[in-house]
Amino acid sequence: MIHRSRSLLAIAVVSAIWQLPAQAEETSARVDDDTRLGTVLVTGTRGTARTVLDSPVPVDVLTAEDLKTAGASGGELGQALQTLLPSFSFPRQSNSGGADHVRAAQLRGMSPDQVLVLVNGKRRHTSAVVNDSSKIGRGTAPVDFNSIPISAIKRIEVLRDGAGAQYGSDAIAGVINIILDDAPEGGEVSTSYGAYHTHQDAIGKTTTDGQNSVTTAKIGTRLGEEGGFIRGGTEYKDRNPTNRAGYDGFADTPGQRNYVMGDGVARDVNAWFNGELPLAGGKAYSFGTYNERHTTGAEFYRYPSEQPQFYPNGYLPQSLGDNTDISATAGYKGLIGDDWDFDSSVTHGRNRFESATRRTLNVSLGADSPTRFDTGDYELRQTTTNLDFSRELRLGGRSFVLAVGGEYRYENYLTFAGDEASYIGSGADGANGLRPSEESDLDRNVFGTYAELSGDLTDRFFVDAATRWEHYDDAGSKLTGKLSGRYKLTDQWALRGAVSNNFRAPSLAQSGFQNTTSNFGDGGTLTDIRVLSVNDPIARALGAEKLDPETSKNFSLGLTFQLNERFDASLDVFRIDVKDRITLSQRIGSDALESYINDNFGVPGVHDVNFFTNAADTSTDGAELVLNYHQPFYDGQLGLTTAYTYNHTKVTSTKGTPSQLTALGIGNDALVGVEERNTLTDAAPKDRFVFSANWTSEHWGLLGRLTRQGETTRVFDFGDSQPEQTYGAVWQLDAEVTYKFTPKFSIALGGNNLTDNYPERSGSAINYGGNLPYDVLSPIGTNGAYYYATATYGF
Repeated sequence: MIHRSRSLLAIAVVSAIWQLPAQAEETSARVDDDTRLGTVLVTGTRGTARTVLDSPVPVDVLTAEDLKTAGASGGELGQALQTLLPSFSFPRQSNSGGADHVRAAQLRGMSPDQVLVLVNGKRRHTSAVVNDSSKIGRGTAPVDFNSIPISAIKRIEVLRDGAGAQYGSDAIAGVINIILDDAPEGGEVSTSYGAYHTHQDAIGKTTTDGQNSVTTAKIGTRLGEEGGFIRGGTEYKDRNPTNRAGYDGFADTPGQRNYVMGDGVARDVNAWFNGELPLAGGKAYSFGTYNERHTTGAEFYRYPSEQPQFYPNGYLPQSLGDNTDISATAGYKGLIGDDWDFDSSVTHGRNRFESATRRTLNVSLGADSPTRFDTGDYELRQTTTNLDFSRELRLGGRSFVLAVGGEYRYENYLTFAGDEASYIGSGADGANGLRPSEESDLDRNVFGTYAELSGDLTDRFFVDAATRWEHYDDAGSKLTGKLSGRYKLTDQWALRGAVSNNFRAPSLAQSGFQNTTSNFGDGGTLTDIRVLSVNDPIARALGAEKLDPETSKNFSLGLTFQLNERFDASLDVFRIDVKDRITLSQRIGSDALESYINDNFGVPGVHDVNFFTNAADTSTDGAELVLNYHQPFYDGQLGLTTAYTYNHTKVTSTKGTPSQLTALGIGNDALVGVEERNTLTDAAPKDRFVFSANWTSEHWGLLGRLTRQGETTRVFDFGDSQPEQTYGAVWQLDAEVTYKFTPKFSIALGGNNLTDNYPERSGSAINYGGNLPYDVLSPIGTNGAYYYATATYGF
């Protein structure tokens, strides 16, 4: 398999370099000056403007057109980023608690909360809900990429390097900066419809489901005569569910399909704006986004034998999520004297997630039990104030840029109890409600200052040095630094590299989140598992400790090559060492633990728990290759891109089981056992490969994309057994055809995963009686082939 992959990569490299014959005059299709290479970056250095290949660290640039042609089902930004960026993973979760409603993304195989997301250069808040039952992103409160509409975006800059010294906590794996549309006039309306049409081998049927529609509108107008503008838009998304569950091997009647595995229902309303107004010699600006989403998720089926008096035919509980996400920024920038540029701003972000469950019951309430329960609400509030200054300096006869600034951030995390029927007695089956005693109201103040100096030491050598000090009133202080540089070897070749130390303070959600979900326990049986806050008295009695910040050391070295205006290449290798990595412990349970909790805290029926820890140190090594080629071809412009990424994470050390747990007979590796090691190391693909070809002319646009999703590994710990399965790599073929009837009106027809490929089927030790035939680990997902059509009108 390795040799085959290398051969395919070599073919792709050769095809990208090959000088395809131009079938038209050079003058009929000139190279567009506004390419990714010519884009002036605002991410990665606060000093001298750099372009993609001039940057001392790897930066990907995705245009609005790139995002449109990604063919993301349901208009999901996260899905579009995964399609376009091999280093970005956004797997579809199912039967995964909060992850069914808010999906988590990874950059460079790191945790979702180890990437910092900016909008117009300002820090974006995270979700309020913790993914406690998912595999990818387990134990994290990720940024909700799908709360940002694709139609609002001008471009995205993805910095693939540690940048804590420049931008602050969370930027261990990198930074994703989303630049909003700022066109001062004109508008656009667009509507898209798509569905999955697939053959499900697990049930031997061809089905069509997951129908979804996306309708967007945006418009802009100038303000005044000196460059002011206001632009805004709305978006509505409607997604029907999919189901890829198999026939139930545990059912009394053959051919029953009792489980649901796939996407749930989703309804989204988005709104956004971006504006700027010349004022008093400077510019006032403001921008914001709003998202309201209603979603459903799948839980595990309950058999008739479990509650025959209430549901003689069995029942399938369903999780519900009402998600409201708001972000707004206001600022002013201008000049102080003749030398200093300044930018002052305030950003407020808020996410509220209201959880519920239906089609279930509270057994202890008997016939009076409701079948729908509000199980608790979670809310994160974040207000950030920034003040930044920059100026040009002359040092040693050369020009440098000095940037200095400060940041103050206030964060508040609150949780609210569910209705009484959701937690009283045995609680709602499958989704025990949050109790009043488990509510949280945590807040903290964060102060930060930074300085950065960048410029050309010589005609060939560019350097950038940054340092940052941050103080969290609940997590202490940390000084970080970064040194990066680019050395021009020849007119075509350049060497670049960086070294930095970074840190990530534990999120308030990781400190205050509590929840109860169902998952597979001893012997593979369905078990309720209670997530305990590290501040909970029960958790402290079991050995939980106050969370410390994660710290990391990042190293990168790269080589860039630009043969001419048509062909460029870059190869970067990196290493990220993380100490005191914050993870959610594995399921910890025993009869002795249940008795201990009942005897000492008066809480009955708690057999299995987990809580957050700093119990693991990890090391990640990787490499990333990007090749671009474009030239005039048949009265149009042809572009070829080849990208490959590889990363491998290993656990270098773990902390032992707390003495409080060993006293209860809990064995070694209770905190970081085989399942959590699997989450950190092998659950996400180690490598991904993407080759795309794009041809555009006055009227036509043709796109083809071939993606290889690398292998993944799943490990379960059922107590008496630890089944493991490695799923092989999967190929995915996407294509799109666009026809422009006029310069303003176009229609696109496309499909993703046209060969209708699925991940390898799970074995009998993992598929739970055939109910869950596929794992959710592979980025290809389990929905099969997707087809769509989009109509766009600009004005």
